[in-house]
Amino acid sequence: MNIFLFAVSAALINNVVLVQFQGLCPFIGVSKNTKTAAGMGAAVIFVMTLASTVTSIIYYHVLVPLKIEYLNTIAFILIIAGLVQFVEMFLKKKVRSLYKALGVYLPLITTNCAVLGIAISNVQNKLSIARCILNGMFSAVGFAIAIVILASIREKTEDNDVPEAFKGGPMILLAAGLMALAFSGFSGLL
Repeated sequence: MNIFLFAVSAALINNVVLVQFQGLCPFIGVSKNTKTAAGMGAAVIFVMTLASTVTSIIYYHVLVPLKIEYLNTIAFILIIAGLVQFVEMFLKKKVRSLYKALGVYLPLITTNCAVLGIAISNVQNKLSIARCILNGMFSAVGFAIAIVILASIREKTEDNDVPEAFKGGPMILLAAGLMALAFSGFSGLL
């Protein structure tokens, strides 16, 4: 029975979660309570929206005219890193409690592949700057919704009678896999 559950969990994780949830570390680390998850979601919304805006402007008005589009990944990483530093400094100064709650996960937004993935996807799909902004913002809103839902699931299952093998990380990954299946039902609606 345990081998079957392991195989099903592995299939869910490999085929669904990694495709649906780019940047999984915030789901595992930050989503322990809803308040922290909402703060992380807000930070990702801000960074991803601003990153989509700035990267598309830099791409279309600097990289393309200079014919150095091949440098887009490096340029985007630098832009995202700068934006995350800005958010980190702002939270440290203005919202100290959220800054402490997010801890090490705040700088990890820099390496969150969802932020970089949206920026690259925007220019690969040749979206206009306005559509890049909207795509980045609503992708980040989806990320925020998913992380808050997962946090609420974690809070509800915290005190439940769960088999020892599923406590902690396995339960999180199983819940994330089921959420990914649910969210994949929305694909292709537009």
